Formats: sequence, C-alpha cells, structure tokens
Amino acid sequence: MTLGPLMLDVAGTELTDDDRRRLAHPLVGGVILFARNYANPAQLDALTTEIHALKPAPLLIGVDHEGGRVQRFREGFTRLPAMRAFGERWAAHPQQARHLAREAGYVLASELRAHGVDFSFAPVLDLDYGASSVIGDRAFHRQPRAVFELGQAVMLGMKDAGMAACGKHFPGHGHVVADSHMAIPVDARSLPDIARADLVPFRMMIEAGLVALMPAHVIYPRIDAQPAGFSRVWLGDILRGELGFDGAIFSDDLCMAGAAGAGDIVARVAAALTAGCDMALVCNRPDLADEVLARLAVDWPAPARARLARMHGRPHPPGMTLLRESPRYADALHQLAGLGQDSGTLDLSDPTDYCARP
Repeated sequence: MTLGPLMLDVAGTELTDDDRRRLAHPLVGGVILFARNYANPAQLDALTTEIHALKPAPLLIGVDHEGGRVQRFREGFTRLPAMRAFGERWAAHPQQARHLAREAGYVLASELRAHGVDFSFAPVLDLDYGASSVIGDRAFHRQPRAVFELGQAVMLGMKDAGMAACGKHFPGHGHVVADSHMAIPVDARSLPDIARADLVPFRMMIEAGLVALMPAHVIYPRIDAQPAGFSRVWLGDILRGELGFDGAIFSDDLCMAGAAGAGDIVARVAAALTAGCDMALVCNRPDLADEVLARLAVDWPAPARARLARMHGRPHPPGMTLLRESPRYADALHQLAGLGQDSGTLDLSDPTDYCARP
C-alpha cells in the first residue's frame, strides 16, 4: 500500500473513531500534530505509535516545531529559542552562531524523533524585513547569506538526529505585512528583486541538500496571478526547473484565508497538487477534510510518492531515556541554555500560541 497526497490533523490527544476513519482513507498519507494533540510525553508516544500502525505503509507524522512562539510541544520538551537569537549571535560570532544553530536543530529533531514524530516543518528561510508580524522573530536574519548559513546548520543538526528538514515559505513571506492565515498577501516586487534577496537562501539550501519545501500563500503578481503554492510558474518553472529542486513540496494549510482564491476546499487541493505540490494540508476543519475525501479525484504520480518517502524519520528513535544519556544531547542543552541566558529567548512567557497555524 502506498501513501496518499493528503495530510490531515486529528481532534485531540487520542484518536477518535472519526480520526481513524479519515486516516485509513487511501488518499491520506500524513498527519500534522498541533498543541491540542499534546498532553505529556507518554501520551505523545502512544498517539504516534497508533498513527504509525494504522496502515502497512506508515503515515508521515509532521509538526510545526521551530522554537520560540511556534513550538507545539512544551512541557517535557526543551524550550528552544526563536531563530532570531541565532541571527543576533551571527552578527558578531558567525561560527559560534552556526554551531549553536546546529545544536538547536539536533535537540529539536532528536526530541521529536524520540516521541515518534517523523519531521518538522522547519527551518523558516524567510528574510526578516521587519514587515511581517507572522514571520517576525521566526526568521534568522535580514541578510540572505546569514539565513542560509544558519538554516543549513539547523538542517544538518536535524539530519544528525535522523530527521529531514522542510524549509519555508518559498519564495519568501517576509516582505509582506498581511498574515496569510487571515488574508491573501500580495508582494508586488519583480522577479529580479526577489531573486537577488529572498530566493538566495532557498537556492543555496537546495544546493546543500534540502529535501522538502513549503510554498507561501502569497501572490507575486509580476510573476504569476496565483499564490506560489498554486503556481506552476513558481513550483514548476522556477523551483523544479531553474533551481533544480527534486525534493518534496508540501502545501501550506489550504484552509487558510491565503488559499481562498483557488475556490472551495476540493478545488484548492486539486489546484495545489496540479501546480506541483506532493502533499496537500487540510487542517482544523474536519468537515472540509471529509469533503475532500469524498470528492477528490487525483492522479498522483509515482515520483511524488518517492519524494515523500524520504520524509520518514531515521533511524528508529531511541526514546528519551537513552537520549538523555547521550553526551551530545547533554552538551547541546548546556550550550543552548547559555544562549537563552544571553538573549532572553528561552523565556516563553509570551502567551501567543500558533496552535492552529502551520
């Protein structure tokens, strides 16, 4: 049995009968977890184990776990700094910043893998123009080179722990003010302007071996009238063609306002897959998920299935007991704690919770 092109969410900390019915559907290939799906480490272990056992070909389990304000699992997990902390360190100590970013990627991925999660939608590769509140301190830096170096370091740390990285939000969400969860952002810059800045870290990360990307729900009207995630120009001509990307493409959540221009939910999923996405996300609306499962007809190509197969976590996760005994893990925690003391970024007193926002 092969996996399908849909990634859905589940209701709570345990699977319901409706969850099992949806996830057993042949169109479903993955599950995205949110803060509401987490109570404690033992509960998460049980949830991911049951999800993986639902099909002979285990469903992919992904999560938005970046650090800072976008960290789904908190109690029992290391509270990672926002990625801007590494950019601030890079300005004065680039080599140290790269090392710390790699350690953060390792801690992030090793803890998720220890609880059965296959991959995280990280790192953010958007540039920090100071314009976008939804990106903000999730971005490493304003300079493309810094974003690449730190993003690559996080990717390598994740790889050290057996996890693939998924960069986002191609070709760049940082220049627009509007939040694509609530509106349809428009970036009026020309392709040369975007290519000289925002595309640089994506291009360099692809050359460095990035295996997955998520496009932005942003319209760049001087390139195409469709948002990037529905655009054959962006995903086919530019990403696959000019940049030579051969990894997996995950849509952003198709229930977001930024996806509304493509039509109803079935039209959105079909448009995303037709444009070049390998997996389409339908989140936080079980009624719409049921509609897609009932009505979607799609010819899903074999190369897409092969690209998604690379997203399964490797190797078999060791569990937190063995992980805590690892010198690498202990040393990484010590170093990251020092970063947090310097920058204050380990203080997660900010109540903002992006529990429903990929």
